[in-house]
Amino acid sequence: MFGETAAHINQRKRIHQKHQPFPHPNPKIRLLDNVVSVVSLVLPLTAIPQLLKIWQTQDASGISILTWSLWLILGFPMLAYGIVHKTKPFTIMYALWTIIETAVILSALKFS
Repeated sequence: MFGETAAHINQRKRIHQKHQPFPHPNPKIRLLDNVVSVVSLVLPLTAIPQLLKIWQTQDASGISILTWSLWLILGFPMLAYGIVHKTKPFTIMYALWTIIETAVILSALKFS
């Protein structure tokens, strides 16, 4: 795990020394950039049905507050990483996850 982190840091250093153009001239990389941008918005929204179910039934008996709390806590370093490295899709995704996870936890506490 440490080796992966060090490799990622070195890769980021190399990228910053020679900036990649945006949008990228390679159509495959540009497509990937666009897909990641869409996924960063859509992925956190996949938890909304869970939230709606809790609100509609006013029952959170099947919800693990511990699991959702751990996802929330472990998401903070990911959000900070996105902010520090100015990675917009990453930042948006984890900011949305933070909102959704907080809403699920609060709803589960209210209706359990």
